[in-house]
Amino acid sequence: MSSQQNSKGVVLTGFYQNNEGLPVLITGKDEEEQTSLLSRRTGQYNIHSRAKNAAGNPPYNRSSSQDSLDELSMDDYWTELEHIQKTRCNDQEQPEEVLMKVPDEGELEEEWLKEAGLSDLIGDSAGDLQESMVVLSTLTRTQAAAVQKRVETVAQTLRKKNRHHQVPDVRDIFGLPSAQSEKISNVNETQPAGTSENGKQDVKSDGQTISPCGDDKSNLDTALLETDINLEISFSEQAAGLKDQSKSNEPHGDEDDTLLPNFRIPQDKTGTTMIGDLASQDMKKVHSLALIELTALYDTFGIDFKSHKAVKIKIKESGLFGVPLTVLLEQDQKKVPGTKVPLILQKLISHIEEEGLDTEGLLRIPGSATRIKSLCQDLEAKFYEGTFAWDSIKQHDAASLLKFFIRELPHPLLTMEYLNAFITVQKLPTRKQQLQALNLLVLFLPEPSRDTLKTLLEFLQRVIDRKEKNKMTMNNIAVVMAPNLFMFKGFRSKNGEQQEFAMATGTANLMRLLIRYQNLLWLIPKFLMNQVRKQNTENQKKMSKDRAMKKLLKKMAYDREKHEKLDRNTTETDTLQGVIRVQAPQFSKVSMAIQLKEDLKASDVLASFLSQIRTVAIKREDLCLYEIGGNIGARCLNDETYMKDLYQLNPNAEWVIKSRSC
Repeated sequence: MSSQQNSKGVVLTGFYQNNEGLPVLITGKDEEEQTSLLSRRTGQYNIHSRAKNAAGNPPYNRSSSQDSLDELSMDDYWTELEHIQKTRCNDQEQPEEVLMKVPDEGELEEEWLKEAGLSDLIGDSAGDLQESMVVLSTLTRTQAAAVQKRVETVAQTLRKKNRHHQVPDVRDIFGLPSAQSEKISNVNETQPAGTSENGKQDVKSDGQTISPCGDDKSNLDTALLETDINLEISFSEQAAGLKDQSKSNEPHGDEDDTLLPNFRIPQDKTGTTMIGDLASQDMKKVHSLALIELTALYDTFGIDFKSHKAVKIKIKESGLFGVPLTVLLEQDQKKVPGTKVPLILQKLISHIEEEGLDTEGLLRIPGSATRIKSLCQDLEAKFYEGTFAWDSIKQHDAASLLKFFIRELPHPLLTMEYLNAFITVQKLPTRKQQLQALNLLVLFLPEPSRDTLKTLLEFLQRVIDRKEKNKMTMNNIAVVMAPNLFMFKGFRSKNGEQQEFAMATGTANLMRLLIRYQNLLWLIPKFLMNQVRKQNTENQKKMSKDRAMKKLLKKMAYDREKHEKLDRNTTETDTLQGVIRVQAPQFSKVSMAIQLKEDLKASDVLASFLSQIRTVAIKREDLCLYEIGGNIGARCLNDETYMKDLYQLNPNAEWVIKSRSC
């Protein structure tokens, strides 16, 4: 890297992407605000100054539908960043900077174990390992290795601090002999249900079984198409199995960024599960398992997984802009119970769509800064009163208000804890692994952030769908939205020029992935579902050994027998004959007998129910067939779920039809 100093700034005459050039979200109050305006030109990067149009370079043709991050397409990023910085500089009330706490030794690992639901492996409660042992019994080898690594770090830290309580030996926790403390793959307790002796799960896809054998990792995933996403084997196990082949796969730095492949999900006869389909107790397990799995995936490639916590800062406790999502939703739910996405964001999106998405340069062309400031003040005063004059808002002003809302959140939409984890996704070697990591990150986002992100991404896709009219391709949207999503209020980067450019291109690429593959990001992988089922089964075994629980179960069984005496013998007979009974207590006191056929789907069960209960005024899309009990808490079934296959997976479940809102 060489540079020249001129009167206009610094011109970089060479550039190479540094994978370490990721933003470090550490800010200081004494540092002056810098306006770093970078513009990519052929062979040069101009820092601190930006020519209107470099000589010899034609203006960017926005009518092109090309979706590649070419040289000139990044201009929109720097223009947007310049607009953001000017807006903040003109703001009389300067935002308080977000300070990132530097963790003490072992503190990150200790927090990680707590969030993973494994806090009883450390600290004062380390002697009672029952809860954690249930979790550990369901983990894959790579997941267990990730846990072991963090437990060892915390244990070493506690020994250094000379804590009075006894620090458990990691070998006692994982049941490892001394000579094999580093070989987690030999621990039987860490093999998930349904796996072979080598810890890898047999996969059924379209009637074919893929059984990885021994250490021949080259066979893993070979029966799947290159664009298929394997959701039945742990992502980290797949990565570990394919790591030896990485020399034949182009690393991300050499990948063709112009291409975003079409990934396909092989059919799962037991039904796909989306966020929102599971009961809260099972989603908590998914959250913990997704955290462990993502960490294991990062560990496989030697990538540091670090979460951050911001020091508490002064935040607004009411209003619309610059208010934490949780506070804003509390306000909104007083007006509209059950609100999951801020009302102001919903209204801005609906207003933009009502005016039409064909406006050229939508989201790219900023509204007047003076008007935006005035509109913000009016909205703060009149929005909840319902007296704001929405007809007076121009299209570009409404789009600017939407971006302003996102970037003015006191903590980023992707959360302070995991913003760096999102940005670190670009270090993974392949697009498939990057998508897998994003999927896991979305799974353990807090619900307010996840729901708001989903609403935003769906809107952005609708804008892109009108690109022939509005000239906003996926790339245009990605480079414009990236600084708004990743540079939140109070953010101040201390990165150098090279890192700033890596931040720009990296976050723009992440925006493309989030938009392009959003339909896959809200899907819960089957291997996580299998682990949840295994945990529930293990917990039930524990409960059955508890005498007090036995009494409770006996009473529950008696009460149930009292109310269902007439149906019990019928149900037992039905089960033997391949028949399930479907209940719909909201609509009928009579259960419905359904013959389990090979091609029977959940949608067929609902259709049969609706044909029999014609007096009920309810829309088909508002109903769902639920799998309740057995090895799951409660799960809303996808229409394409094959009932016989699911029954074989969970024979003790009950089948209940009810409205989705219940």
